[in-house]
Amino acid sequence: MIRTMVYHRKKIWVVFMICAVLLLGLVGRLLYLMGAQSEYYSKKADDLHERERDIKAARGKILDINGTILADNRTVCTVSVIHSQIKDPEKVIQVLARELSMDEEIIRKKVEKISSIERIRTNVEKTTGDAIREYALAGVKVDEDYKRYYPCGSLASKVLGFTGGDNQGIIGLEVKYDEILKGEPGKILTVTDARGVEIDGTGERRKEPVAGNTLRTSLDVNIQKYVQQAALKVMEEKQAERVSILLMNPQNGEIYACVNVPEFDLNDPFTLNTEETSSDRKKKQDLLNQMWRNPCLNDTYEPGSTFKIITMAAGLEEGVVSTEDRFFCPGYKVVEDRRIHCAKRTGHGAQNFVEGAQNSCNPVFIEVGLRLGVDNYYKYFKQFGLLKKTGIDLPGEAGTIMHNPKNMGEVELATVSFGQSFQITPIQLATTVSAIINGGNRITPHFGISVESADGTEVQTLEYPVETGIVSKETSRTVRTILETVVSEGSGKNAGIEGFSIGGKTATSQTLPRGSGRYISSFLGFAPAEDPKVLALCIIHNPQGMYYGGIIAAPVVRSIFENVLPYLGIAKTVTQTPSGENRADGVD
Repeated sequence: MIRTMVYHRKKIWVVFMICAVLLLGLVGRLLYLMGAQSEYYSKKADDLHERERDIKAARGKILDINGTILADNRTVCTVSVIHSQIKDPEKVIQVLARELSMDEEIIRKKVEKISSIERIRTNVEKTTGDAIREYALAGVKVDEDYKRYYPCGSLASKVLGFTGGDNQGIIGLEVKYDEILKGEPGKILTVTDARGVEIDGTGERRKEPVAGNTLRTSLDVNIQKYVQQAALKVMEEKQAERVSILLMNPQNGEIYACVNVPEFDLNDPFTLNTEETSSDRKKKQDLLNQMWRNPCLNDTYEPGSTFKIITMAAGLEEGVVSTEDRFFCPGYKVVEDRRIHCAKRTGHGAQNFVEGAQNSCNPVFIEVGLRLGVDNYYKYFKQFGLLKKTGIDLPGEAGTIMHNPKNMGEVELATVSFGQSFQITPIQLATTVSAIINGGNRITPHFGISVESADGTEVQTLEYPVETGIVSKETSRTVRTILETVVSEGSGKNAGIEGFSIGGKTATSQTLPRGSGRYISSFLGFAPAEDPKVLALCIIHNPQGMYYGGIIAAPVVRSIFENVLPYLGIAKTVTQTPSGENRADGVD
């Protein structure tokens, strides 16, 4: 009997100890969950009972160099519905269809869809959003939002770019600096029961959005407007397909203006700027992509005689030519089995190198190229930075299309020496020439100057790489002097301005296929010639009638300089008026 009682007592203790251990374990687990894991499970509970709606952040502004707003925000609304909270679906459908001018069936599908939240429409005008809000419809949410707005319309459209429905950058500076401009979105949090219905009296919690930073650019609205007017004028007068004009500081790479007409309306970027339309979705998208392209950096072209500046610099730097070297031009030059003509078929006769540059004489520059040879020419092609991209702060920059050195013979070298049989971008040409005329520093062309907070405080100064020693200062000085005589005495006379020393080079080249009757007329100029502060490149595609660069492109740059140089505070330094007869530079 006693043994039985002792046995049962042991069993009771064993059971008691097991229960005690389990109870202690449960208490420990409870303390762990309520203590160390309390924040985790509190968040889980909030997630279960809270519904959230995003609040877009105000996108940062884009300013020109003087603070003029180029890209801003307009207050709009986003209209959404929450299925579980709707009490009168038919009324909701009728009101939203009427106020938003939408088809009832489209709204019905969204209203009847079982989801946490369904967006009906974004970018709704604020007055319309306020009108919907006044109905106080259960389950209908009207949240304030932002839509990108461009005060200057089409000005610099292919530089600025535009944003999509969610305020994300699509092209141009908007996408390049998207991380700086976009800000951080906020949230509206509401408490609901297990069915997703809002609990009365709990109110809303808001996580306020953080506005994006402001981007200040080197663009100058006044210069951009004037350059765009000049481009539109010559495009209309010459019935050209398009005109591109770049205006930049060759000393530091800041771009004052970048015009590509026809431009497009930034506030309506999905409407084509031409009469050409298409119902085919893919073809229309191709047309839009073409409209949005920035030819100054997205497209390549044969530069023609403006590229003789590069051949000139390479020849002088290598020492294979001097300003006093004599040449004879009979109107052509025979290279291997090819007769390559000069623009002047009757020839320029005897001339020195400077006169050859003034006359834009092809045989002179072919001779310089042949003296350099393929290996040396490629050495300078690489040294000048022509085999890599400029690094401009816009997306989609194209690279140089050049012969493979192994396949380059004397004929190819001859044509390259005067800017034919290869292709580069306008920004590449402008950047390379800038390095040659500024003393040998290859700058990075750019638009972004600084990043500022919403209140205007500077957050970051944007910096760009510079390569030194591209050419010697002596070569740079000689090239500037020669190019000044091209304007004062040679084929670039129509770019001359009384009181200013202008340097430059004309070009007129035939597009592929040869003999099509299509030309590209261009002029590259800079001022003041002795210490360049402004470089301009004007390219006119397929002008009708007279097409010589010296006659139609040089005057465009002259008219721009006449207004821009005084605006930038560049004083006159020359007292004599350049002699001024119209003189064509000819076709390469």
